[in-house]
Amino acid sequence: MKLYHNADTYTNITPTVVTIGTFDGVHIGHKKIIERLVESAKTNGIESVVLTFFPHPRMVLQQDSDIKLINTIDERIQILEKTGLDNLVIHPFTKEFSRLTAGEYVQQMLIDALNIRHVIIGYDHRFGRNRNSNITDLASYGIQNDFTVEEISKQDIDDVAISSTKIRQALADGDIIKANTYLGYNFMLTGKVVRGKELGRKLSYPTANLHIPEEYKLIPKKGVYVVQSKIDNKLYFGMMNIGTNPTVNGEQQTIETHFFDASFNLYDKKIQIEMLKRIRDEKKFNSVEELQEAMQQDEEFSREYINSLV
Repeated sequence: MKLYHNADTYTNITPTVVTIGTFDGVHIGHKKIIERLVESAKTNGIESVVLTFFPHPRMVLQQDSDIKLINTIDERIQILEKTGLDNLVIHPFTKEFSRLTAGEYVQQMLIDALNIRHVIIGYDHRFGRNRNSNITDLASYGIQNDFTVEEISKQDIDDVAISSTKIRQALADGDIIKANTYLGYNFMLTGKVVRGKELGRKLSYPTANLHIPEEYKLIPKKGVYVVQSKIDNKLYFGMMNIGTNPTVNGEQQTIETHFFDASFNLYDKKIQIEMLKRIRDEKKFNSVEELQEAMQQDEEFSREYINSLV
């Protein structure tokens, strides 16, 4: 897959079939569209292109919006790389870009930049200044400019019954299993391991303290989770706590993972942790001893759950 961070830098002269969207989560509904895109490109001997945007339009147009995204942009790229897609174009979304009329958008982005021959798009797709134009308008532009429009029907989309909004809600509720089912893969957190207060080490549960620089990344509900991570090409399981460590009067939210049967130095290493199941809410215990006992129970639960997966 070739990656372009601006449609203006797209250099492939081969005609294209394109689909357009934010694709936050790249969930099973999105993948259904991309599979159709890739198949259409192969059938017609042209290139497949996903045109997406970053930052998310709401981040730019509604700056008071606190929208959190399922994927960082790097995670989105990582997932799309596995779909068989030829080209991914991530175009910068700016206020200036949002002011393009529908005609300017079609001419500059689809015709001039991407050499479009066919577009596969959802029935409810809106585009152009103030999102004033719809799929009927796009079909009219197609007739004028020699490209065809394929509509993904409401029934096709509803058959999947997935939306990024539903996944965000499942994660906010801590329902990792539901979110993973909708995504078609395990929800992930990616970041660098930094030094924390090393309280876990004192409790015989040393943890990797994950720092995620992307403030827009959605962090699931506070609590304890079963997780896994591939480190140096080996799969490790563990348990993660998202919260403030109230038993020891913590204040800032941290993401701390204790890996089972592992001894390595992860400081300053970038790792990706996949979340498998929620164990319980974060809780303030009456003593450190009670906390240790709870962590032992969490470990027992985690190991039993991991064994059930094998």
